[in-house]
Amino acid sequence: AGKGFLRSQGAAQETLEIKEFQGSEYIFIRRETRGEAAVQILKPALEKVIRNLSFPKNMRWGDYELRYARPLRWIVALFGPETIPVQVGAVNGGRISSGHRQLSPEPIEIKRPGEYVSLLKEHYVLVDAAERQNTIWNQIEHLAQKNKGRLRKDKRLLEEVTNLVEYPTAFCGEFSQDYLEVPAEVLITAMKGHQRYFPLEDETGELLPKFIGVRNGADNHLKKVIKGNEKVLAARLDDARFFFEEDSQIPLEDNLERLKGVVFQDGLGSMFEKVERIVRLSSLIAERLGLAAQKDNILRCATLAKTDLVTQMVYEFPELQGVMGEKYALLQGEDPKVALGIREHYQPRFSGDAVPGTIEGAIVSLADKSDTLFGYFAIGHVPTGSQDPFALRRQAYGVVQALIEKDLPFSLQDLIDLTAQCYQNITLAPEQCFALKEFILARLRVRLLNQGHSYDLIDAVLASGDDRITKLVKKTQTLSQFQQTPDFKDLLTAFERMSHLAGRTDQGELDQTVFQKADRDFLSAFQELKRTCRKQLAAGRYGQALINLAKFRGPVDQFFKEAMIMDKNPAIRQNRLTLLKSAVDVYRLYGDFGLIVGNK
Repeated sequence: AGKGFLRSQGAAQETLEIKEFQGSEYIFIRRETRGEAAVQILKPALEKVIRNLSFPKNMRWGDYELRYARPLRWIVALFGPETIPVQVGAVNGGRISSGHRQLSPEPIEIKRPGEYVSLLKEHYVLVDAAERQNTIWNQIEHLAQKNKGRLRKDKRLLEEVTNLVEYPTAFCGEFSQDYLEVPAEVLITAMKGHQRYFPLEDETGELLPKFIGVRNGADNHLKKVIKGNEKVLAARLDDARFFFEEDSQIPLEDNLERLKGVVFQDGLGSMFEKVERIVRLSSLIAERLGLAAQKDNILRCATLAKTDLVTQMVYEFPELQGVMGEKYALLQGEDPKVALGIREHYQPRFSGDAVPGTIEGAIVSLADKSDTLFGYFAIGHVPTGSQDPFALRRQAYGVVQALIEKDLPFSLQDLIDLTAQCYQNITLAPEQCFALKEFILARLRVRLLNQGHSYDLIDAVLASGDDRITKLVKKTQTLSQFQQTPDFKDLLTAFERMSHLAGRTDQGELDQTVFQKADRDFLSAFQELKRTCRKQLAAGRYGQALINLAKFRGPVDQFFKEAMIMDKNPAIRQNRLTLLKSAVDVYRLYGDFGLIVGNK
């Protein structure tokens, strides 16, 4: 091993040193690496960083090979007063920058990095993103108060606007009161999504006919800027009002036929076929849960859930899917729970989003997401690494959230089997079914980690083979609490002593003709543990089950004290290994405690 170490380091035996480290002696070699000039090290490092910046969309311009989000005009690269000779595409590093293109377009020479921020600020560019964001928020808050309105802080919009401007100046504009007849969600989406405006509302939360925008520049000619923005927004809102009025005249049910022309996914049929599957699966879930009283509403919600996808409003504003379905359903006299369920069935849309509040929305949401996951796994569109183009992780997380927060007693296998009944020509192979369950359980693992549970406790519980999400959550919570008790050590010790030897044998038949007293005593104690734990686990009394598993350390210690497990007699040895393995299997009904890091 020592010679291999020397060869890997290209060192001679004479250069060896022996040093003590944490109570043991180790072989060391001493190697001296001469330093290089910082500029020479920084050049390739910076070039790599700049070239590898990732953007959703890249472009190539002119005859240059470099693809980037925007054309690179200049690069300022300095180490103290020295220029770093960075080269990216046709652009070389230097010390010349530029200020705001309208307010200060002349070149700026930067002599040292320390003067960069202050010098750019003199030329109407706020380099520091945090300073820009604070400036924007303070300005729009002041304008909101001045116009007797309130703001809902939208972190995503604020960050986007922060990165769109160099020198922010906020302004307040208005639009016609008549547009307030259109649902507020439509107006807000038009303002935020298309124009990056901040909507204003009154003290009761009602939308005001005002908005706050942020220009990239100073306050010169601000009145003209405001009028221009008001004109652009009016055109957007005119379109929105037209779409709303046109869509309102068409019954949602009439849109079902048009869904036949909308492809859900190549290989999985049209959106109309998906709706048929959702209706069928929602019916099966409702029947399994005994929701006879709500079943009509659930099926009506499932039938209409996707009908707003072919409306003009959702075509123009895709983020309003579900929202507009609710609005149109209410206008057309649908049950309010059905209408709200249409909106809610897309939830949760993102991590941290609420699950549907209505049983209609919850069942249709679960059916929709289960159908999507089953279908995509069946045709081989499984996420790999960081690639998840169909947002299947989000769909799986939604299934986990719905099962937990609505306390639905389904096992994943139950849900997959029900979903399979709704597909006619597509099935999951056993390995695909296993992969889908593991995929969903991985989302559960993320949720439990985010709640502060230790990774090893989570892994121990998930290794039990149980796929009932609600049960796994309760098991993990109980185990986390039990870890803080003195009995936890007894639990681990008993499991580790038995599993260490039990892994050396396959399950065999007990030969009681060679039983000794220690064997009979252990068998009796084990059988009592098995009966008790099975009942407690079935009843969800997980804390009591853990206490009994911990108390079993007594019989384990006694067995090891009185019996030689690896007896020379093969029959006796096999008996004792089988007894240990059987006991370990009882522990594993709760989880694989061997995955727990015992010395934390």
